[in-house]
This record gives sequence, structure tokens and C-alpha cells, in this order.
Amino acid sequence: MIINNYLISFKQFFSKQTFVFALSFLVGFQVIGQEKGKDYTLVGIGFYNVENLFDTINTPGVRDLEYTPEGSNLWGTQRYYEKLDRLSEVIEQLGTEKTPDGMAVLGLAEIENREVIQDLIDTERLKGRGYEIVHYDSPDKRGVDVGLIYLPQYYTVESSKSYTLKIEGMDNFYTRDQLLVSGDLLGERFHFIVAHWPSRRGGEKRSSPLREAAADLARGIIDSIQKAEGPNAKVIFMGDLNDDPTSTSVKQNMRSVGKERKMTEETVFNPFEYFFKKGIGTLAWRDSWNLFDQIMLTPPLVSKNGIYDEQFKFYKAVVFNKPFLRQADGRFKGYPFRSFAGGQYLAGYSDHFPVYLFLIREVK
Repeated sequence: MIINNYLISFKQFFSKQTFVFALSFLVGFQVIGQEKGKDYTLVGIGFYNVENLFDTINTPGVRDLEYTPEGSNLWGTQRYYEKLDRLSEVIEQLGTEKTPDGMAVLGLAEIENREVIQDLIDTERLKGRGYEIVHYDSPDKRGVDVGLIYLPQYYTVESSKSYTLKIEGMDNFYTRDQLLVSGDLLGERFHFIVAHWPSRRGGEKRSSPLREAAADLARGIIDSIQKAEGPNAKVIFMGDLNDDPTSTSVKQNMRSVGKERKMTEETVFNPFEYFFKKGIGTLAWRDSWNLFDQIMLTPPLVSKNGIYDEQFKFYKAVVFNKPFLRQADGRFKGYPFRSFAGGQYLAGYSDHFPVYLFLIREVK
């Protein structure tokens, strides 16, 4: 299945034929256009499940033997650095169709530790950007965590916290923590939550309640921020949810809506519901597409009537699925081009496509 690189934006915005895109710069940040004498600034926010970015060391207490030179994946230095190079090739391109700096903030999933993130941002393609890291070790038995990288010229981190999902009656249940990072995005207070919800292992009936519990945790974090800061709190939630935008965990537990006009103070806006309903996904399984990788926004970040002002608003969302990220031939043609499949090393990128969105505001 071959799919194009789709964009979604406000219909009202593109109906304005007087809008002229002009590439110029203002104090290091890109001005994307002018309309009636107004300039606009764009910022990229993204998420990427990088599929098992492990180092080559056997860590005590962690089930990572397969990702060692002696393990089943023969995970040695060459393959590790080839994986880093592949991932940096992707991250380098995210969002550069609109801003040369790419992602100002990027959430990551399936990373083993802080060190592998450091190796990633130190690659030849990314080291010039100056990304910094927020990371905590999770209790996940495979040792995979979530993390966040950011450009300090855009975002100043003021605090961070890791939230552990605990389920009553399941003392031996361990999964990835959810990461909250709070700070200043070009003069505006922003909170970012990065998550990787429990897998579908064991079947839908058994695993769905776990993801609903993870959604309750995420929704609780958002609610607590809104309670402390009021309804104008700006929160962006992102992650690999192992559920689609129309799943119960997302629609009911997260209280998400897929259309701006349905927004209330109690909901979050999920622009990736549009893609899913169009048959566009971020990963493929048994000849069907899922869209597990999503980014959602609280109401203050959603424009009314496609009008942008001096506060950041959602502008456009992207599923980054360019041809080089897809399997070129064979049974899985069109699927994400991953590192391993059927026990065979493919030297690909990830089994997930990355997603991102742009925020826009009028230059003051």
C-alpha cells in the first residue's frame, strides 16, 4: 500500500487567497508568511517511536540480552551506529518543509536510557542543532523508556516529573512511565507529556483496560495542570498509545475530539483522528493500518475560525511517511521499513512513522 505525505490544517486558513508564503527570518525563528502586513512564526512539535534503540550492553535486571553482540539480534557496534544514523536521517528532516530548525520539541519512545539519546543527538546530522534531553528511567522490564529532546533557543525547561502507572491488584505490572516537562516556549508557558501506553500483548480484551488506565493517568495529569493554572493552560500530549484515535481509551478516557468545533473546556483536540478515518496510519499489521502515534492539544491551542493571534495555536499536522521510510518490495511493501522483521536484520528505520504538528502565532 502506497500512501502520500498528507497534511491537515484549518480550512478557513487556506481559503484566504490573499495569504502569501514568504520565507524570511526574525531573531533566528522562521517567519512563514504575511497577510495584511502580519508576520507569523512557526514551531515544530513531534513524536517518534524509534523502535528498540538499545545500546550493546547487557544491563542487569533488564531483559535486553537480544540487543547485545551475543544475543539473537547480534546487536554489535556496527548495527547500533547504523541504527543511530538511520534515525538521525529521519529526525533531521522532520518539519524542515516549514522551518529549517526542524522539531523544537520531539518526544521519543522505545529508548533504553539517556545514553542512547545522547548518542542520537551527537550524530553528525543532529549535533549542530544543540538538542538537550529530559529523561527518567522507567520500571518497564524490557528497559525501554520515553524521553524528550528540545532546542534550548526555543524551549526552556523549568521542571519535569515522571509518573508511574500503578493498577490496583496488579503489583507485578510494570510499563513505561509518562513524562511531564514544563517550561517556556518562546515566551509562553507550555507543558509536554510523553507516553508509551501498554501494548496489545495478550489480546484486546485483556490489554484494553491497561491502556484505559494509562489514559486515566494522562488525563489526570492534564486535569491537575488545568486546576493549578486555569482553563488557559497549554498542554500538548504525545505518544505511542497502542490504540487508535477512535479507541475507548482515547475518545472516552482522554476525552478527545477530532474536530475543532466540538471542543469544550473538558476536551483535548486530536488532529490525527482525521488521518485515521482516511485510512492513514503510522504502523501496519496484517495488511491493515493503525495510527497509534498521536499528538493532542488542550483548548487554548486550538484556533477559533482559523484566526491566529499573538498566542501559539495549532496550524497543521503531519504523518511523516515519505517513500524512503517504507518497505520497497516484498510481502510487506509499503509498510514502515524497520530494523528487524522475521528475525532478519533489514537495517531500516522503525516500525512506526513519526508524527508532528506546527504551532503558529502572529509576530508581536
